[in-house]
Amino acid sequence: VQLQASGGGLVQAGGSLRLSCTESGRQYSTEAAAWFRQATGKEREFVAAISWTGGLTYYGDFVKGRFTISRDNSRHTVYLQMNNLKPEDTAVYYCAAPERTYYNGNGHLSTNYDYWGRGTEVTVSS
Repeated sequence: VQLQASGGGLVQAGGSLRLSCTESGRQYSTEAAAWFRQATGKEREFVAAISWTGGLTYYGDFVKGRFTISRDNSRHTVYLQMNNLKPEDTAVYYCAAPERTYYNGNGHLSTNYDYWGRGTEVTVSS
């Protein structure tokens, strides 16, 4: 399984970017997907996740309505629309997917991520 992330770049504070992550290598994937990020000198941080159907979405607390995760399963692609970007959003953004998706007793995503893309760099200038 390969995950190819793209769409990063340099943007001014308040601007927008849309990241894409395309999966290849498994024909009948019905798994969740997620975005994480890691800034220089910091630990990796959860950004957002989405179930296979798109009916369940989750966001890190810092997102506060600025980011939207979505997917187009016909294109095997997951998107992260990022609006109102801030300098503290500067990081390398990674997409991830599980070998198999697990849900907890309440029907919420509760899964580990086994596959990781190389990352796409986002830099937000002030």
